[in-house]
Amino acid sequence: MPARLPQAGRKLPCEKCPLRSIKTLRDFTPEELAFVSQFKTGELNAEAGTTLLMQGTSSAHLYTVLSGWAFRYKTLPDGRRQILNFALPSDFLGLQGSVMQEMQHSVEALTDMVLCVFNRDKLWDLYTKHPTLGFDVTWLASREEQILDEHLLSIGRRTAVERIAYLLVHLFMRAEEVGMTQGDTAQFPFTQQHLADTLGMSLVHANKTLRRLSSAKVIRWTGRRFQILDREALLKTAGYEPPARIARPFI
Repeated sequence: MPARLPQAGRKLPCEKCPLRSIKTLRDFTPEELAFVSQFKTGELNAEAGTTLLMQGTSSAHLYTVLSGWAFRYKTLPDGRRQILNFALPSDFLGLQGSVMQEMQHSVEALTDMVLCVFNRDKLWDLYTKHPTLGFDVTWLASREEQILDEHLLSIGRRTAVERIAYLLVHLFMRAEEVGMTQGDTAQFPFTQQHLADTLGMSLVHANKTLRRLSSAKVIRWTGRRFQILDREALLKTAGYEPPARIARPFI
């Protein structure tokens, strides 16, 4: 069953966080849970289109996504946009601004969202007093690097159909991890333009490539409803090897 995530305006203590019931996420020890409860300062309700973090600025806060989707992106002076990654429930946002003092990318809410808010000034306490949580933050940063490695490979070497197939299966698997799918179906809130901006393709090229996958009866994507019709063919086209499912951390 999909995990029950909070609705906008609802306040939840860390002890009752719905993310803790997701089997693919590592639970906290009692000591870690007590610290995270103090680390958290509140919850933020953000409407779709809200800029959560802005390139070139500094933020006093870090965020964990409780519900909804966001995307990280960079823009060039003439307004061209490169989407770097998407954020789903349990993902951690704002670490770069904490370490580098200034955000090198922006983050925008793709849907209405609920986020846990943490005070950046207490991040050092996390590392010094709870090294296991410090390792978890390092693990999350390493996972981001791994995802960016694959996106760079897509833009540099994968063909257009391989790029689209890889990104679709990658996002579906991530949604599946946190209980946001039903069988082979998921609600994808992004548009073909978002895909094009992620993969360095024109909108026309992205549309034609998606039609190839649809015509081959590998996927069906109507409105916001995405369905995998032939999972084996999609994985083969993408060259995607599903990673081993482990209890991964979140903050």
